[in-house]
Amino acid sequence: MTISAEQRDQRLKGPLAGIRVIEMGQLLAGPFTAARLADFGAEVIKVETPGAGDPMREWGHHRYEGRCLWWPILARNKKSVTANLREEKGQDLVRKLCAGADVLVENFKPGTLEKWGLGPADLHAINPRLVIVRISGFGQTGPYSSRPGFASVGEAMGGLRYVNGFPDQPPPRAGISLGDTLTGMFAAQGALMALYWRDALGGGRGQVVDAAITESCFAFMESALPEYQKLGVIREPSGTGLANVSPSNIFPTKDGKWVVIAANMDSLFRRLCQAMGQPELADDPRYVTHKVRGDNAEELDGRIAEWSQTLTAEELDKLLDDHGVVVGPIYTMADIMKDPQYQARDMIRNVADEFFGEIAIPGFVPKLSETESDIAWLGPPEPGLHNREVYAELLGLSDGDLDDLEKEGII
Repeated sequence: MTISAEQRDQRLKGPLAGIRVIEMGQLLAGPFTAARLADFGAEVIKVETPGAGDPMREWGHHRYEGRCLWWPILARNKKSVTANLREEKGQDLVRKLCAGADVLVENFKPGTLEKWGLGPADLHAINPRLVIVRISGFGQTGPYSSRPGFASVGEAMGGLRYVNGFPDQPPPRAGISLGDTLTGMFAAQGALMALYWRDALGGGRGQVVDAAITESCFAFMESALPEYQKLGVIREPSGTGLANVSPSNIFPTKDGKWVVIAANMDSLFRRLCQAMGQPELADDPRYVTHKVRGDNAEELDGRIAEWSQTLTAEELDKLLDDHGVVVGPIYTMADIMKDPQYQARDMIRNVADEFFGEIAIPGFVPKLSETESDIAWLGPPEPGLHNREVYAELLGLSDGDLDDLEKEGII
């Protein structure tokens, strides 16, 4: 039941305006999924536990005057209501919200919704058009489905962690929750596909989108599966570059920085040799093709590193860009904030907030030519900030009803 133009929250802009999403769950994968929809105009109503709310409100080591700096980004453009899902009255509030929604996003352990009487069969009996997005460590079926799963385990069992890092060293993790965000992107795609099938292709009804963290990580493993199945080759970690691909690595500079140079195609390599003032390398039998460059990668990378250290990162970036070579410095967040490309693409959004003052948060990805998104508000500072707005306007509850629910600990 897509919301009519008259019913839409006019503060929300984008191609998904008129889609109502109920977000249940906590931490990252589920909220990240709903955040992608909220960025593009969907009305996302986030259901939180009364009191503390989503633990993500307190995540992140660095605080500004005691407040988490992750939450304003993750929950921007979302409305927060509270409901005690362990109580029948709290479950009933969610049933009523889902009756008028297009999408439900949840990332509880499989079986939790069913235990509360909120499983797909229960909700589809109320609203057959509801798209139910379910995110979990291992999926809703299979022998591991009942196991709890975080991004770290999904990255480990999905293959990503093994190929990361250096040979003969413990597999490190990236400094972000990669498995959660990868799954969130797949889950958001699944929601949009299910809506398209329902509305544009005549399906007419909702369905379940089952997104697993392990499978989302596994889907990023390129050709590693057939390499093992057909050749018995297990792809190994390759440090800062890619095995048997050269040059495609990080290289040191005169001012102590690192720059990525990716010139493994023959034409790009020839241009790199010109920039280095060593055009003869392009015809050297050791480097003349992609394969032999890979066979001699250590030696070739060493030659390039010796040359790259004669230039600063800025000089190297300009020289190689002028020669049409793929190049880019490794940025810190300080570098990103002052980079003119990020600024020109409106990726550094400075938003005024009553608590934070002016705060920089990431812009929208991707850019659409015909529709424009906007930041209506940052993550609600308190759980249940929109209780009266949502429960009164959408469910018709009176102030007295809400006061009673609050006294009972339901909201």
